[in-house]
Amino acid sequence: MPDLPRKKIGLIACSGEELAEGTVTRRAVRKVLETLRPDDTVTLCLPLFLAGGEGERAFARHYPTIAVDGCDKRCAALATEKYSAKPAASIVVNETADAAECHDIGTARHLNEAGMQFADSVARLIAEETDRLLKKPRRKTSGLAADFGGCSCSSGLPSGTVRILGRATRIAGLPLILAQFRDQERGPDQKTAAALLEAAKIYNEVPDSQQQAWKEALFLEYAQFLKEKD
Repeated sequence: MPDLPRKKIGLIACSGEELAEGTVTRRAVRKVLETLRPDDTVTLCLPLFLAGGEGERAFARHYPTIAVDGCDKRCAALATEKYSAKPAASIVVNETADAAECHDIGTARHLNEAGMQFADSVARLIAEETDRLLKKPRRKTSGLAADFGGCSCSSGLPSGTVRILGRATRIAGLPLILAQFRDQERGPDQKTAAALLEAAKIYNEVPDSQQQAWKEALFLEYAQFLKEKD
């Protein structure tokens, strides 16, 4: 168990670095951590859930967490529930009330003024959920946003490319998935192939019609990965 005060809330942000909403998510979480609720929150690194980080997973099993996702894929919420426990609260930024008024928020690399204001509104929602979970009265949520656009845990999510149905397909989290399975000493068998697919689906949208193709491609990639590491 992490050596942390009991009354802390874990914040886990999505790693959707290709989406402007992902940048909003990480910026909002960083603002809460550094400005709005620094004494009440800690950050949890989403990539470490996939990589098997026991400290991250243990915290989320025993302490309340707020998953903050950029889109309805809910990568942060699903990973937290899969590897630890269901988040105490879940916020999807493109489903918030303010999202309907923010059609143009900039890009993943550069939020415009509307995007910055949107991130501030999401930060206030996170702060209010923190107060609710800690059973504290609602407090001030003003303050300057941190000048930050990267991952709130200072770690990006690496990806890899695999040929699926004849096309080069980018798979988010692939290096971590392969390393985790190798460290768990999983052999290249059909049970492992099915588990590889389920792990990949946390971070990637896999059409139903392509699941078998993904499964076979991931199986071959893992077998090659093991061979290269011998």
